[in-house]
Amino acid sequence: MITSPNERPSLTHSYRPTTALAQAVTFDDITMHVQLTDGRTVSVPLLWFPRLQAARPEQRLQVEIGGGGRGLHWDELNEDLSVAGLLAGGDQRAA
Repeated sequence: MITSPNERPSLTHSYRPTTALAQAVTFDDITMHVQLTDGRTVSVPLLWFPRLQAARPEQRLQVEIGGGGRGLHWDELNEDLSVAGLLAGGDQRAA
């Protein structure tokens, strides 16, 4: 079957998110877990983020989700992380 470049085959595709946005952040003793609006959860070691690792548990929980879910901010800790950076495997400042 030959189709023109403008025709799309009528196949059922799985959902593929184009934007990952944070909706919640939780912690255990050694890991930060960021729940995304597309159903995924990104878990990263606190070791990657010395300010978060050194913070008290109650300080970690004072996270603000900003930019419509694109970023994480801790005012008291002077820490900012992007969801894109977490998905890329770490803090973008290290790139």
